[in-house]
Amino acid sequence: QVQVVESGGGLVQPGGSLRLSCAASGNIVRISAMAWYRQAPGKERELVATSATGGSTNYADSVKGRFTISRDNAKNTVYLQMNSLKPEDTALYYCQVRLVFSRRDYWGQGTQVTVSS
Repeated sequence: QVQVVESGGGLVQPGGSLRLSCAASGNIVRISAMAWYRQAPGKERELVATSATGGSTNYADSVKGRFTISRDNAKNTVYLQMNSLKPEDTALYYCQVRLVFSRRDYWGQGTQVTVSS
């Protein structure tokens, strides 16, 4: 039906940068919003950033000024540019895709981001 695949995670030192990608494919009629979540071991999943088709974006307070979410609508892809990374950013990052005319959201398998010296 709909597949969501994240990529771009890895190991980075504090202060470094990573760019995550999330590509949606399959039976897509229209995407209403895409978002990035993250979950660290022993912690609840938290919303990191959202991007609506109209261009509006939102960020968690913890990442404002450091992360930027963007989209390539032609590719049904959303990106998360992460700068000035901190150890507390270490988590499994998930992509969420919300479709117009759909009763459910779609999720990727996650991509691991580890920030460590």
